[in-house]
Amino acid sequence: MVRIMPVNVVVGGFFGDEGKGKIISYLALKDNIDIAVRGGVGPNAGHTVIYNGEKLGLRQIPSAIVNPKTRLLIGPGVLVNPKVLLNEIAKVKLDNKRVGVDFQAGIIEDKHIDQDRGSSHLKKKIGSTGTGCGPANADRALRILKIAKDIPELKEYLTDVPGELHKALDAGKSILVEGTQGTFLSLWHGTYPYVTSKDVTASAILSDVGLGPKYVDDVIIVFKAYVTRVGTGPLEGELSEEEAKKRGWLEIATVTGRKRRSAPFDFKLARRACKLNSATIIALTKLDIVFPETKGVTNYNDLSENAKKFIREIEEKTGVPVKIISTGPNPEDTIDLR
Repeated sequence: MVRIMPVNVVVGGFFGDEGKGKIISYLALKDNIDIAVRGGVGPNAGHTVIYNGEKLGLRQIPSAIVNPKTRLLIGPGVLVNPKVLLNEIAKVKLDNKRVGVDFQAGIIEDKHIDQDRGSSHLKKKIGSTGTGCGPANADRALRILKIAKDIPELKEYLTDVPGELHKALDAGKSILVEGTQGTFLSLWHGTYPYVTSKDVTASAILSDVGLGPKYVDDVIIVFKAYVTRVGTGPLEGELSEEEAKKRGWLEIATVTGRKRRSAPFDFKLARRACKLNSATIIALTKLDIVFPETKGVTNYNDLSENAKKFIREIEEKTGVPVKIISTGPNPEDTIDLR
């Protein structure tokens, strides 16, 4: 059967915290996505969306939750903390008609969290979130990690995620693949050792959910109009906390509650991230923070000249078009040039 609906993958371009949740929630509504599937690491990543008028921080459920018709899946390459997942499901009142967890998704147990938080190397030197993802992925590599089918509490949500996706493709349904973290937190391509416990570029995200690269129509890479980073590791051009606060760039991390370090937009890193992910579209977020006069603007022509100049510079230096521009936290605060 000829596939007529799109498969798009969304990934982070810097060190996470780029605003992927906002972009994914916008795409879920605008493109009326049939299935959203989460790849990436696990509950060490938090995506913030506006859901039923409230700010919601999601650590397991895909950000496409904002569309009530979208099926929400978690791929076999993702780590699941059953407590976190079930709490999210209960909080937003979902059921197994909307949420599915692959039967081979890895399980984070309390012992993994204890190992993570008790390790001076991971917690103090690397700046781990302490959510147990690193130790759990280590156990997965050793083939001793429990998987979702071993957990009775998850039984009603278990599914064959790649199988669902392949059937959806044959039926011409649209699929949005949600990545987590950011390119330079990749275990392979990031600022090692100050990285997460696996690769998080587009190739790996697709592997996490069971889709081959030829299924993909667009790789949407998300950049914030400035760079932020939680924890340790290099950050070129880093601003002082005082300067970041003055510019309105001082942020608090969704999962850890830690202050994010910040720096101006890094064109060199952006270009490399586009290459590593074979990005076809750039989604730019927080433009209204760097250029306050753009807040709430929904038409490109209404942007200030300085904002337009900044966007053109990103396109020229990365070779990738900026087609989605976020000018505020709500899904409707978006310029879509696709």
